[in-house]
Amino acid sequence: MERIEQLLVKDVSHSFGFKEILKNINFKLEKGQVVSIVGPSGGGKTTLLHLCAKLLTLEEGKIKNSFKSSSFAFQEARLLPWKNVLDNIALGLKANKIKKDKAQKLAKDIALKFGLEEDDLDKFPKDLSGGMKQRVSFARALVVKPSLLFLDEPFSALDIGLKKELQSLLLKTIKEEKLSVLFITHDLMEAIKLSDEILVLKAEPVGHIVKSFKFDLEKEKRDDTFVYEQTAKLLKDEYIINTFELELK
Repeated sequence: MERIEQLLVKDVSHSFGFKEILKNINFKLEKGQVVSIVGPSGGGKTTLLHLCAKLLTLEEGKIKNSFKSSSFAFQEARLLPWKNVLDNIALGLKANKIKKDKAQKLAKDIALKFGLEEDDLDKFPKDLSGGMKQRVSFARALVVKPSLLFLDEPFSALDIGLKKELQSLLLKTIKEEKLSVLFITHDLMEAIKLSDEILVLKAEPVGHIVKSFKFDLEKEKRDDTFVYEQTAKLLKDEYIINTFELELK
């Protein structure tokens, strides 16, 4: 019997020293689903993502991750400066004991898929633009074919054109490989475009989920008009207004 892949977060709270960051967090992420967490800076979004990815030790509550594998793409590319593009992308493959020749081929294939050129593969991070570094970061995260992908505001520093390109590549991967994604963002339009469910995390007095929004329209059918209309609706929602402190003073 095939196991059910899901991420279950139940009654999770977390503190750094005497400062309480998160309180009573509950949600579930199913196979093939994209869940985003939105909220202002300082609300605990990254802390929650790191707890789910086991980058932080869980203090209180329960996080059950039954996905077969996972990977993480950070806001900063976090490439190893002493390795070239191809070797940076192949890091996870080598860690999974994939033979060097096969790892290099898989790394090259996904690098080209993500818009890098043959001439870029031997370059080192210092020779790459910010956009190219982020392409490498995405390729490195996806080349291992994870069941669950954690994203920490990976599009925030990109220009509009590159942001749309990488979002389209991500949506294609989600559909083709039934990839599950948990990501955090400040950008409501981005969340609406990519998510099946948006969780609103409010910072005051302690980080807690105040509301969720679900979208049934297939993600590839969400054109700019749909995204703009849904964003306008959310910006009128009292929970969004209070969470992002949008009230006119």
